[in-house]
Amino acid sequence: MSKKKKFAFAAALTGAAAAAVTAGMYLRQEAAKRKPFAIEEITLTEIQKALKLGQVTSKDLVQMYLDRIEQFDKSGPMLHSFLEVNPDALHEAEACDVKRTVTSDIGPLFGVPVIVKDNVSTSGKMHTTAGSVALEMNQAAEDAFVIKQLKKAGAIILGKANLTEFANFITEGMPNGYSSLGGQVRNPYGAAFDVGGSSSGTAAAVAANLAAVGIGTETSGSIICPAAYNSVVGIKPTIGLVSRSGIVPISHSQDTAGPIARTVQDAVLLLNAIAGVDEDDEETIWGQGDVAKDYSIFLKRGELKNARLGIDRRYLDSVSDEKAEIINHALDIMREKGAVIVDPAIIPSTDTLEERKSSVMIREFAYDMNQYLENLSDHVPVHSISELIAYNRAHSDKALRYGQTLLEKADKLSSDLGDRHYLSDRAEDLRLSRKEGIDAVVKTRKLDALIFADYQGSDLAAKAGYPSITVPAGYTTKGEPIGITFVGMAFSEPRLIELAFSFEQATHCRVKPAL
Repeated sequence: MSKKKKFAFAAALTGAAAAAVTAGMYLRQEAAKRKPFAIEEITLTEIQKALKLGQVTSKDLVQMYLDRIEQFDKSGPMLHSFLEVNPDALHEAEACDVKRTVTSDIGPLFGVPVIVKDNVSTSGKMHTTAGSVALEMNQAAEDAFVIKQLKKAGAIILGKANLTEFANFITEGMPNGYSSLGGQVRNPYGAAFDVGGSSSGTAAAVAANLAAVGIGTETSGSIICPAAYNSVVGIKPTIGLVSRSGIVPISHSQDTAGPIARTVQDAVLLLNAIAGVDEDDEETIWGQGDVAKDYSIFLKRGELKNARLGIDRRYLDSVSDEKAEIINHALDIMREKGAVIVDPAIIPSTDTLEERKSSVMIREFAYDMNQYLENLSDHVPVHSISELIAYNRAHSDKALRYGQTLLEKADKLSSDLGDRHYLSDRAEDLRLSRKEGIDAVVKTRKLDALIFADYQGSDLAAKAGYPSITVPAGYTTKGEPIGITFVGMAFSEPRLIELAFSFEQATHCRVKPAL
């Protein structure tokens, strides 16, 4: 065969191969379109694959979630996890479907329905109420920074989640997941089980597959607790990693938003989207030098090997014997994977922290909440804590089922953050939670992380402003979920992600609820 003929033959083969590849891709896409698509337990990666293959559209996806919301949230078990559905969600999904045909800039959240806790401001037709009847007509003029980040990533805000009213800072003794506007959120694993607070609606909705992923907020345990109680993954970031601007406040020294998802990978992809520097939140400016650009690179298996993990067993005293046994089994699994369990790893300041009463949260609430309410539009009937208290009294039949003791206490306090009692308490909180708390045990015992059951230890991490990640660890004989929580020092998210992901991949504990 001549050289010229050889080249022609090779070109023909190359063309045939290309045609075969193209034909193969077409056949796979057509097969994918015919294959039934189910949203239960689907991951962000699987959603994007299905969207790319044409197996489903974003509009289809939104409609499927809306149908499930109607079936399980508004009827059936009536989870009450949604306060409001985005009336424009289907239109926004259609826009995503069109954009997908003309752009290659598509990330893991593009065209994906996300539920957002209803203390995070959303502009447009939806409201931002914090679960309060007093704020029922509150429509934000501008999206919170977190919402801007989600929209930038192409996410669709499916709706606003019910929550413990005012993120559980209206009264003492209010049940987790209750709000005067939305009623009681129910745990999808059983109405008898605590749903956790205050990001209850977000966690219940994600657990029940009513949304792909969700945004919660935490001041002290409000992401970690409902994540554990609803068998999902929750990440409470270091203060300064995720902006708080546009979020109904409690305490600027402890508040943060964070991801809630069914897998560690999905939670991390969501964290990537919402993290960033916000000029309206100075904490994000100070801390960003320690922030990773892409947390998904830390999704590694096998990272439990040689990890030093500490447990202070005093924190297991408040959980049931059966839950303690599940945690001990989880520790055994970690040992099998090569982890060194430092047991006990005594946190020096634990007893002191539990005994003292800090004024930091309620004093910051008095200041931060008055600032927030003052700037609401005239359509909202309250513009101060005093007016909120008066409104609730005037509508006590609906607004005050459990009282408003914390609002009344805050209203009597000075909101002067230069007050010496506040400054002293803040300094003491930091000393006990950091230097004589988490820092002390992590450094002296050379730990990669501390381990807690459910949300135990969340108050310690919250005061320190340190990160936590909760992962499903199992279920009691009655089917009640339990989570295991990894806690580290400031901006230790990369290591915590490695540990949480490795544990999840070694156990695959999560089981979807039988609705």
